[in-house]
Amino acid sequence: MGTVAKENLYRWCKIPGRELVGHPERRTPFRIVADSIEMGRVMAEELAGLVESRNQQQLSTRAIVPCGPKCWYAPFTQAINARSISLKNLFVFHMDECLDWQGRTLPRNHPYNFRTFMEEHFYGGIRAELAVPEKQRFWLLLETAEQVRTEIDKAPVDLTLGGWGQDGHVAYNQARRNVYSPITLDELAESTIRIQENNTDTVLALAHRTFGGAYQFVPPMSITLGIRECFSAAKVRVFSDTGAWKQTALRVALFSEPTTEYPMTLLQNHSDALITATEETARHPISENPEWELL
Repeated sequence: MGTVAKENLYRWCKIPGRELVGHPERRTPFRIVADSIEMGRVMAEELAGLVESRNQQQLSTRAIVPCGPKCWYAPFTQAINARSISLKNLFVFHMDECLDWQGRTLPRNHPYNFRTFMEEHFYGGIRAELAVPEKQRFWLLLETAEQVRTEIDKAPVDLTLGGWGQDGHVAYNQARRNVYSPITLDELAESTIRIQENNTDTVLALAHRTFGGAYQFVPPMSITLGIRECFSAAKVRVFSDTGAWKQTALRVALFSEPTTEYPMTLLQNHSDALITATEETARHPISENPEWELL
């Protein structure tokens, strides 16, 4: 499937948010949480509970982890420390990283340096005796790409946590729009670690979100795990609490056939995938303005 027809998009966006969970045409499991606070607790428990359970079975845990949504880091740290959940047998694969125009790592204190953020907010508050060993933290960089690919392929991944972007990208698997090198659904599904230019809409969305519209400071490139790695996990859980930026992509993910225009539509082919959104992200202005004439 190629571009989503506007007629379909209009129909999906007209569905009230409260009707999404039980809608008969929904293709992917979906749940709504009240707000960022509740979402943070739910997201944190996905990983904390899994590690705790596997520790009890004397099993290691392998997880692909995002830099964001941000609401889950404090609840995760609190759960690990309060319940004394050891992360000594947790292997963490970081799903992406932002790069400058020459494909180089950003300055350490750039707000889109994911490693800096994760070292402070994901790893930083964990008690030392419970912490993930340094050798089990796999940062995705140009120089580590092949090592990360090899390590992921060594054994099954238990859980992928993530968000989604305005075009339905999971990690930085953005919709590919280069007219000279289009890709098929099969190629998207088998996509692997790569460096890429960020799409214009991604740059503008991040500029609005972080820099007051100053797109000049948004990283123009990124390195990402592919859909193959992200969706290889036994469980895939994606979350969003960012409202308007994600509302349309959510509707497409729930109702569209798989399409390269919105990569997260491939979640419907996974045996254990779940999309979670806040009430604000589940609503849509088109559903709330039935008098609009858009077609």
